[in-house]
Amino acid sequence: MPNGSTTMTDHSSLDLVLAHPTESEKRRTWTLNAKNWGGALTLPQYLDREEYLAHIPATRDGGVTHWILVDSTLLPDARPVLATCESLRRPVALALPDGTLKECITHGIGSVFSPPVYRGKGYASTMLRLLGSALKDHQKEEGECPFSILYSDIGKKYYTSLGWKVSPSSHVSLTSLPPTNGSANGHTTATPLTTADFPALVKLDTQYIKDELIKTSKNLKKPTFSLVPDLLTLEWHHLRQSFMTTRLFPSRPAPTINGAVSSGPVGSRVWIYFTRVFYAPLGSPDNTFYILRLVVENDVDSEENAEKLGSVLDMARKEAGEWGLGSVVAWNVCELTGKLLERSGVEHEVVQRENHSIPQLMWYGEGKGEGEDLEWICNEKFGWC
Repeated sequence: MPNGSTTMTDHSSLDLVLAHPTESEKRRTWTLNAKNWGGALTLPQYLDREEYLAHIPATRDGGVTHWILVDSTLLPDARPVLATCESLRRPVALALPDGTLKECITHGIGSVFSPPVYRGKGYASTMLRLLGSALKDHQKEEGECPFSILYSDIGKKYYTSLGWKVSPSSHVSLTSLPPTNGSANGHTTATPLTTADFPALVKLDTQYIKDELIKTSKNLKKPTFSLVPDLLTLEWHHLRQSFMTTRLFPSRPAPTINGAVSSGPVGSRVWIYFTRVFYAPLGSPDNTFYILRLVVENDVDSEENAEKLGSVLDMARKEAGEWGLGSVVAWNVCELTGKLLERSGVEHEVVQRENHSIPQLMWYGEGKGEGEDLEWICNEKFGWC
């Protein structure tokens, strides 16, 4: 097997290049990294999942790109794959202080892996240095890429040393509710959301985000951006969820409730999208119910909005209980949402993540890409890749 080669190319060799794997090389890599990311799946199930997720609407036609570090002097399928990763193309909106709003793309790096035999030799770092430069112009026909992102599960230092600067990484955590329990805090009942409800909400939310970007950029006098929670991005999360739940719960249909919206007319509502994530065998505390996106339409700190927030979170907590997930997590809630949570009476814990799912960014524009140079808003779970 090529990955068992004992001939080592030095990590600084000019012969090392980024390439795209053959189908055989991809499958061999997935087989090796199944122990890292297979979780509750068997090896055949994990291989099926990776193949499936590479061909869904968000990833087909270049939505995902697979990368490998190899020796350019060796032939495909006969060369050691020294390190691997993938990048997912995602839509971005970027506002400038002069009021300009740009629709761009970013590439989110994930699944960084080096086979055990090649670890500790600098290959992953070499791959990432090459990739950081390559992504600036990758798929530029699809739009300008002002930055690349990743979500570190190995703390903050490693990727920072390679040029990806740390961004805020807090979340609020709520306990799930038994599915038979009523509203835990006497809140009114929210309405469940299914995929059919998403298009109208996504259209509204996209405009809300753009308006907030323009306002924030002018106020802070620096570039301000957000990933955009479009239909393809939400579908990516929910198809991943459906694959997992149908394998882990073969007697149950895949979940169809993937969000909740409060009562009230358009412009006064609170809504959330959510997903069920199984990282580990059933019953593990690592398995989590995530709020992908949380929207307070009128941005008002009021008892009414606190009640509405409580109602949608109650539905999320009951759905989490239905699927045996112990906690509900929402990333980087804004100051307003934090105030509404306090008003709502929903018990919650604020957590500052130090080691897992740390958003990090490599900026390709002017400045260093740190907090004083630009602002990232709506940095929520929907952006994870």
